[in-house]
Amino acid sequence: MTEIIPLAIVSMIAFGLGLAFLTADHASPTSRALAVSMMAAGASFVLDELVVGYAIVAPQHARWLAIPDGIAMGAMLEWLIRVRRTVPAAPGVNTLFGDRVIRSGQLASVIFAAVVFAAPELRVEYFYRPGPSLAIFAHWQFWIFFVPMGYAAFAGFVGCLLFLSRRPEKAEAARVAAVYAAVPMMMLGFQLPADWGAFSIAIGETVMLAGAIRYHLLQGQRGAFLARFLSPEVARMVNERGIASTMQEDHLEISTLCCDLRGFTAYAQANDSRQVLHVLRNYYDAVGQEVAQAGATIKDYAGDGILILIGAPIANPDHAAQALELAQNIRDRCVRELPNWSGPEKTLGIGLGVASGPVTVGVIGASLVLEYTAVGPAVNLASRLCEQADNGEILVDERTRQLTDQTPSRSRLTARAPMQLKGLADPVPMYALSAS
Repeated sequence: MTEIIPLAIVSMIAFGLGLAFLTADHASPTSRALAVSMMAAGASFVLDELVVGYAIVAPQHARWLAIPDGIAMGAMLEWLIRVRRTVPAAPGVNTLFGDRVIRSGQLASVIFAAVVFAAPELRVEYFYRPGPSLAIFAHWQFWIFFVPMGYAAFAGFVGCLLFLSRRPEKAEAARVAAVYAAVPMMMLGFQLPADWGAFSIAIGETVMLAGAIRYHLLQGQRGAFLARFLSPEVARMVNERGIASTMQEDHLEISTLCCDLRGFTAYAQANDSRQVLHVLRNYYDAVGQEVAQAGATIKDYAGDGILILIGAPIANPDHAAQALELAQNIRDRCVRELPNWSGPEKTLGIGLGVASGPVTVGVIGASLVLEYTAVGPAVNLASRLCEQADNGEILVDERTRQLTDQTPSRSRLTARAPMQLKGLADPVPMYALSAS
């Protein structure tokens, strides 16, 4: 009975890995699928040995082992399908082939489970730890189990190769590569004698653990970085879907908010560069906290200017009203803190502009340096309105006023005389948002 101890240990490790995937990243569909696979594999390791290796029940009653075996293989392939969907394919690349191969592997895992359920005695005699003799390969009973299980493994390897060829993000690539290397060692454990089988499985689990640690380390670093620039909702989407999938090109109507400091150029010339950097850091932090609470996205920092997107990459039907509320919160907070940032001779102020309209959003840049951007008239208009705003003033365009016509903010919008703005042919109607 002592031979069961090594397999019990590797079973507990597999179950622990699955639990770690589930608790550390429970919101991710990919991690949930991988967790189910590892937990089912852990159950399969120990139950196979107890039921089959030690014959604690009659062989014909071992058919229920088909359940954890089938779940382990099917969930592993489901994880790979979900991982593939986090990386958009390049234009013109057909991903249906890879998906269909993996789906056929899932079908093979169902067939394997069905054969185990239908013929448990044959599995016990011809497939589970058949021994070192090559004579086993001459029996058709061995092949009815090996072919579906082998094809499921083959489909997974093909899917892994096709996925890695698309240059996925480092975190998911590390985990896929670890699984790619670990699964053969874990599957081999079912065919070797108990002690050697446990050793083989342990090697596979160690490789998978290394990949998991690498995955969560990269995810944590990315999450800490993204939290500085994206709203919590966007950061969560990036962790679940991958940054490329979350931020692929789209055309939608959003609101843009631009704010910058008044008198900053003179202030920078009159003060030490370290003091200027300190002011900018406090300013960025103050605006960033308000942006995060509103669920908006900071698109760009340019000196003392900040451009904010409301309604992208997460669509928001109330983007205009939310933009006005965010502008009010930024103004109120900065007005309170500006006296602490200003110098004795050079004082600072803040102006804001809000504009709404259709834009195209997406990721641009070189392969190593990417930027999430928005292109459209509303982006430029928000910047121009911000330039014209006086200290403590929020200027709003006509489209934003239309979209907020039925909201409480409408009563706080006061019409201003149309103004000729740089780059625009006709005078632009505008409104000023008063304090609440």
